[in-house]
Amino acid sequence: MRVVVTGGAGFLGSHLCHFLLASGDQVVCIDNLSTGRRRNIADLMEHPGFVFVPADITAGPLTVQGRVDVVANLSSPASPPDYHRMPLETLAVGSRGTENALQLAAAHGARFVLASTSEVYGDPVVHPQHEDYWGNVNSVGPRSVYDEAKRYAEAVTMAYHRQYGDDVGIVRIFNTYGPRMRPADGRVVTTFITQALNGDPLTIYGDGTQTRSFCYVDDLVRGIEAMLRTSVTAPVNLGNPGEFTVLELAKRVRELTGSRSGIEFHPLPKDDPTRRRPDISRARSLLGWEPRIDLAEGLSRTIDCFRSRPSEVAAAAAAVAGAQFEGRTLEPVPSLAV
Repeated sequence: MRVVVTGGAGFLGSHLCHFLLASGDQVVCIDNLSTGRRRNIADLMEHPGFVFVPADITAGPLTVQGRVDVVANLSSPASPPDYHRMPLETLAVGSRGTENALQLAAAHGARFVLASTSEVYGDPVVHPQHEDYWGNVNSVGPRSVYDEAKRYAEAVTMAYHRQYGDDVGIVRIFNTYGPRMRPADGRVVTTFITQALNGDPLTIYGDGTQTRSFCYVDDLVRGIEAMLRTSVTAPVNLGNPGEFTVLELAKRVRELTGSRSGIEFHPLPKDDPTRRRPDISRARSLLGWEPRIDLAEGLSRTIDCFRSRPSEVAAAAAAVAGAQFEGRTLEPVPSLAV
């Protein structure tokens, strides 16, 4: 296939570009580098099957020379500090950007696959979350710029399918982690690893009993690639159904890094989901996909990657300590011996 990957220099996008090229496909990577990094794709620049197009998909119509078989739309800020810093850009990429990517696919008669998110479920009252659940989202809350951008992206994707018969698919991605994540990106796995390696207290928002399901990036891109090669239209959850409390994650990171860091508890940000776990029955039946890498192995690989970038991890300490939610810095409560 010849695949256009928007957001292809980001964490997930760059892994997908590498995976597709290793599978013998060709890739056109489009990214404005607002949150993606050129270093993520630096080793691909001389690859004969790879083309990098520096562009903002919200700026206007997208044109790609040559054949296009699939458009994989992964463009969007995804970490809380990024979408809080760029709220209007986040909404724009979910709306105008998605429509521009859909029009590119339509112009080439290509399949379109949207990378959506488990955030469309909000703070769910159904557990685990299955694709037929409509979600519990605060449309005017501080997280809404990301949640609603993705919900709109799903809606416009399905509108193009219903009105024009376009070949589309939607994957709802649950918490994913692995190499190439930015140490200061504000997500829980990277924050804990950065804090543990720097010897700083691990910061938990809430009492630590809220749960998440963590999928290693290699597993996730296998699922996206499977969706690219099918004609499945219905949304499909991609995530690891293993469920862990945030406190359990903190303890595992501390153990695997050998850190003696304490743990601090902070107030829970507004609308932060209390439980998150995917039902992946549809992915198993329609894509033949399920994750293979458990949390211990995935964390070990990610920690090794972070250890190989000591200066970047050290520099991230201040950014992690000052991570902001709802526009204000949260003051820590005293550390507890846990």
